[in-house]
Amino acid sequence: MYRPLPKYLTISTSNIEGLGLFAVEDIPANTQLGIGHVKDERFEDGWIRTPLGGFINHSDTPNCDLVENEEFILLATNRDIMAGEELTLFYTLYIP
Repeated sequence: MYRPLPKYLTISTSNIEGLGLFAVEDIPANTQLGIGHVKDERFEDGWIRTPLGGFINHSDTPNCDLVENEEFILLATNRDIMAGEELTLFYTLYIP
């Protein structure tokens, strides 16, 4: 069965902006969360955002990093994430 987000993540109201991604259980550091963007030159900025990439908010002190290759941008935790914590990135594709 297709799940747009891993079972340990949900979308909820963010104190940063609008909606954001939140952990529903503890997530260890260096966990690959999944594909956040797929390369497609037909779209603005050359990428299509997935639900994972579409709801993660910007932070100057992020708890996730981008892992880029030529086809995808994966999201991975850069430290342990506690249940209830919002996941964040330092945006590099476009200015928030």
